[in-house]
Amino acid sequence: MKKFAAQAMIAGNSNYEISVGRIWEMYRKTEDIRSEFSRDYNRILHCNAFRRLKHKTQVFYATMNDHICTRIEHVYHVEAVSRTICDELGLNSELAVAISLGHDLGHAPFGHEGEKIISRLSEEYLGKIFWHEKNSLRVVDCIETLPDLAGNDRPLNLTYAVRDGIVSHCGEVDQNGLFPRSEAIDLRQIERPNQYAPYTWEGCVVKIADKIAYLGRDIEDALRLGVLSDIQVEELNSIIQKKYPNVVESVLTTSLMHNLIINLCENSSPAEGIRFDQEHYELMNNIKKFNYQNIYRHPRINRYNRYVELIISTLFSFLLELFDGENTLQSVINGCKPYSELNASFSDWIIRYSEASGNLATFDIKNRESYIDSLLTYLSLTTDQYAMRLYNELIKF
Repeated sequence: MKKFAAQAMIAGNSNYEISVGRIWEMYRKTEDIRSEFSRDYNRILHCNAFRRLKHKTQVFYATMNDHICTRIEHVYHVEAVSRTICDELGLNSELAVAISLGHDLGHAPFGHEGEKIISRLSEEYLGKIFWHEKNSLRVVDCIETLPDLAGNDRPLNLTYAVRDGIVSHCGEVDQNGLFPRSEAIDLRQIERPNQYAPYTWEGCVVKIADKIAYLGRDIEDALRLGVLSDIQVEELNSIIQKKYPNVVESVLTTSLMHNLIINLCENSSPAEGIRFDQEHYELMNNIKKFNYQNIYRHPRINRYNRYVELIISTLFSFLLELFDGENTLQSVINGCKPYSELNASFSDWIIRYSEASGNLATFDIKNRESYIDSLLTYLSLTTDQYAMRLYNELIKF
């Protein structure tokens, strides 16, 4: 018997009705054969925010190399890892893959550097941090829409368990042994990453699959781009194999993923939580430390970070200048007219999500703080390339 079969989030689980609950009642086609979580997967798959992930940074910005991992490929890696683990443990893989597909929908452009810059602006102007897990929840709750049976745009309206897994997925796993929380809280009241554990075991799996998915792939990409040398990777492999004999053959993606997944499945249990043995847990953290020292803080990335800050801060400053209280909507329309890209996107954004839009109203743009919130959200959902195009448009004469 699968170790977690009795804990799977399926009909009969005491938390199932809460987990499949939605904010609003949602239509169902009479011939629909999908489960509630499978419906969520498809709703995420067909939304615009998901499509944009193919042009968002995972680690290396706006690369012209077709074989470097982007945010959308990372999402599929997390999905694959989560599915494998859930299938082996007896958990509901349909729930896990839906969470995986949506977990980074609200990620900023330019990876974590873009997230840091937007968060600094948010703290300075709004007094609160920006974090992509919470932004992803806002995306699926308020921003992304699909047409209903009558052709009217409606929010994605995902199930509680998928929404919870998205906002709770923070991949910084600082303890070995993850357990779900017991309380079904108001997800919109969560204030910081890692404040709460996920509500389901499947959400816990995604949380750790996020980390398994990126460690080896980041090393491969750094090697392909010359950020790491063959000698560095050979030395790392040698050190790892001496320190952790018979634990992993290589730090590259397929080998590392395989060993971590197998070890996690062997050591996890309802009593011990989702966990590795101590050697594999230390190995994972040591590889992460290596990546920070040799990849994420590499001089080439640091140089590009300054360019990223220039792009985001310039766009933010320009759009902030357009705020004009009761006249903000007209000010935005007039101010963006000379810039075709901004006029085609930010003006439409303000109209769609301001009070003027009625059904989809998320921001009160006559209020300065709400207007700033709207433009930071807008910037967070641009792709790397599109943010660069908007910046280049602003500085041209």
